[in-house]
Amino acid sequence: MGAKNNESLDFLSVFLTGLPGLEAQHGWFSILFFTMYIVAIVGNSLIMAAVQTNPALHEPMYLFLSMLAVTEVGVSVSTLPTVMGILWFNAFQVDFDGCLSQMFFIHTFSCMESGVLLAMSYDRFVAIYNPLRYTAILTLPRIICMGLGITLKSVTLMASLPVLLRQLPYCHTNILSHSYCLHSDLIQLPCADTKFNSILGLAIVLATFGLDSLLIVVSYILILYTVLGIASGEGRRKALNTCVSHICAVLVYYVPMIGVSVMHRAAKHASPLIHTLMSNIYLFVPPVLNPIIYSVKTKPIRQGIAALFSCKRELF
Repeated sequence: MGAKNNESLDFLSVFLTGLPGLEAQHGWFSILFFTMYIVAIVGNSLIMAAVQTNPALHEPMYLFLSMLAVTEVGVSVSTLPTVMGILWFNAFQVDFDGCLSQMFFIHTFSCMESGVLLAMSYDRFVAIYNPLRYTAILTLPRIICMGLGITLKSVTLMASLPVLLRQLPYCHTNILSHSYCLHSDLIQLPCADTKFNSILGLAIVLATFGLDSLLIVVSYILILYTVLGIASGEGRRKALNTCVSHICAVLVYYVPMIGVSVMHRAAKHASPLIHTLMSNIYLFVPPVLNPIIYSVKTKPIRQGIAALFSCKRELF
């Protein structure tokens, strides 16, 4: 079969993969995945609404939390159409441009999430290192600039991936290994040299997720150093307690990512189902768990969400 030129890409389709070996149970899994989507989208939307409507939550920590919620809703909405399409309607086929669009949004929102987690670690460092100037340093204009910078960086870096993939010829059976489109999957399809695409993808990963995770570690080393300088044990405990939710969010985000990377390299011959489940955990678990973590561990967020429902009751 000859290589498809760029004109024929308009008619090119790719085929996604559901849960290998568990096709007969797609109905049951659709309930699980749909419930996870509802929890992720509703939970993060409640956090955004609580921060927006409650003046007491217009502080740097909660503004960054609302940014995190935006990215997690973005990731969930990006994967929802194809995942639920497969589980509900056996819709494995997706057109190539639609696949590229989904890949762009998944990677862009994931990159934004990593950047926001880094910004939140800086927020915690400033709050502990210089609490008296906390709000003077992290002013609303600076927070907005940080959010815009994270967005611009993510969009700019990820925009090159679909553009370059669209320039390549395709002639293989276009079957992907997930129920959504990822760059690591799509670069396996062209019948041309994709070394540049692979190098570029690795460079973007190192410049975003790699650098962000390194700077988060550095932030917490500085936080720990600062906390150890606090004289009272109660003061040290209170300072560290303000970081618990963020530490949980970082672990929930990066541990599955590291697990997927290790599985991809060290367990290439493992069951396709294992690889699929690990990838699903990486994309689906953080948006589900983070609203729960912050609602449980952060009293002002709980009160803000409760205020939303009390306002609704008063309206009726």
